[in-house]
Amino acid sequence: MLLADDELARTRVRFLTAEQVPAGTVRQTILASWRRSREFQVEADRIDPLYLGDQNLDIPLMRGAEPVLGKLTEQFDGQPISLILTDASGVVLTQRTGDADLRRHLERVELVPGFSYGEQSVGTNGIGTALEDGRATTVFGHEHYAEHLENLACAGVPIHHPISGKKIGAVDLTCWYKDAGGLLIALARSTAEQIRQALLRHSDLREMILFQAYLQTCRRWTGIVLAFNEDIVMMNDRARQLLDPADQSLLLGYATEALADGQRTSAMLALSSGLRVRVYCRRVPGQRETDTAGGVLSVKLIEAEETLAASIPMLPMYLPGVVGSAPLWLRCGHELDAGHERGEWVALEGEPGTGKLTLAKGLHQRHHPAARLLTVDAAVATGPDWTAALLSEHAQTPIRTLVICHADRLSVSAATALAGTLRELRERDDAPWVVATLAPGAETKPALAELLKFFPRTVRVPPLRHHVEDLAELVPLVLSKLGYGGRLTCSAAALHLLMRAEWPGNTGQLYQVLRTVAQRRRAGTIRPGDLPAEFHAVTRRPLNRFESIERDAIVRCLEDADGNKVRAAKLLGISRATIYRKIHEYGIVPPTR
Repeated sequence: MLLADDELARTRVRFLTAEQVPAGTVRQTILASWRRSREFQVEADRIDPLYLGDQNLDIPLMRGAEPVLGKLTEQFDGQPISLILTDASGVVLTQRTGDADLRRHLERVELVPGFSYGEQSVGTNGIGTALEDGRATTVFGHEHYAEHLENLACAGVPIHHPISGKKIGAVDLTCWYKDAGGLLIALARSTAEQIRQALLRHSDLREMILFQAYLQTCRRWTGIVLAFNEDIVMMNDRARQLLDPADQSLLLGYATEALADGQRTSAMLALSSGLRVRVYCRRVPGQRETDTAGGVLSVKLIEAEETLAASIPMLPMYLPGVVGSAPLWLRCGHELDAGHERGEWVALEGEPGTGKLTLAKGLHQRHHPAARLLTVDAAVATGPDWTAALLSEHAQTPIRTLVICHADRLSVSAATALAGTLRELRERDDAPWVVATLAPGAETKPALAELLKFFPRTVRVPPLRHHVEDLAELVPLVLSKLGYGGRLTCSAAALHLLMRAEWPGNTGQLYQVLRTVAQRRRAGTIRPGDLPAEFHAVTRRPLNRFESIERDAIVRCLEDADGNKVRAAKLLGISRATIYRKIHEYGIVPPTR
């Protein structure tokens, strides 16, 4: 129940003079809006809305709303009520009023086409507050932030596109405060729904079919997704983050040509930005099978120099302790196995933590489970005799598989000594199979030139970011290795956040992250809130220490506020405008409310 006018007016004055507002003296939605208005530095003692000039009325919103507004205008003829339609930012598109006095007052406060009634412009009001809160809102009398609106009552309702769900505008009913009744908000809701239904009837059926196909692809594909036809282009967040406009244009150009064939196609493309991608394009049938609603592109990043040779089988291959079924990962395993079958020594090249040693051990266990495997870390091997010791080790107990880790860290003298030892080993009848692991680019080091002659095959191990779909198998495996198998699982929402990450530390980083998570949640299900803050954000640039601390604080406050940005801003002691800017800057993914 609303306060008496004088009490509400006094409460508003207390707020404007920075006095304490007693609890329960004003609706929480209004108080939150007042605070936002103050943060936006809106003038409370005058009306000065931003003017954006004549608006383009030849838009779907106006075309769909016109029949609804026309009928209601006839019903309101002569009545002191105004029917207002705005765009998504609160700029008035049309204002229809059946009473001359009310019309003149609305003109004085510039609630007319071309002016913005967003909260940033005039503070708390039915239009701006409804758009900010994303829900139906009433603002009566002194609840308005600006005093020149205190004799009005407003009921605003956001309008969402019936297909995409995107907020595209608002409808507002405004009358004299003294004439306001309880049905004002109900009538505004009904009007907004009628406009939404009209938009649905005016929507192109092809657009609806294409949008549904786009949503289905987004649910099952964690990479880049684009959907398009002659009129519209839709893309997910990953496409916006990773593809610049030139890349987007190239992909859409390819897809347009591919659709001419009328069937599912795939190809590997080199983009203008230097990215190399595998593209899957499928046609989306229209209402009739012979019609085309558009096309959907699923795009997967691959390594710059990779070519997925058709001769490499892509069937899963069992390697003990190794999981993953992404094409790049499978190819890596098959190439390593092919080298072993031919008796070729293999160099495994990849970033730290990609699983080079795990692959070598898995292949050894598959083919020689009872034989000896020896692992030597060249990064810590010291002394002049360490390579000679390999010969002694082999003489005592034959080595079936020898893995030399971090071979790229060898000095010139150490690499030369190792080359001599490998030459002797290779000449023996019981020569072991040897695998050397290298960092990317190590093949070009002059110090390794002689050593690498013993390794005719180099297999590149892809970084985790190029096969993130394997996280669905990797996460349970890592949890099992940590001792939580069967007791701790990962929710789909948390897994989705993990798949969005770039993983610069690859599977080694995944192990550390899950170990940290498991220290706090040792049983049950891992939820998004259990993950470190960086997994709630997607940013394309490195953050300094201060920025990382700030990002983590925002993520945690959003979790505490159940995704409510206004409450999170209050917890942090920053403005709503600031938290919105920071969320965008850091690429923070707010939790679902």
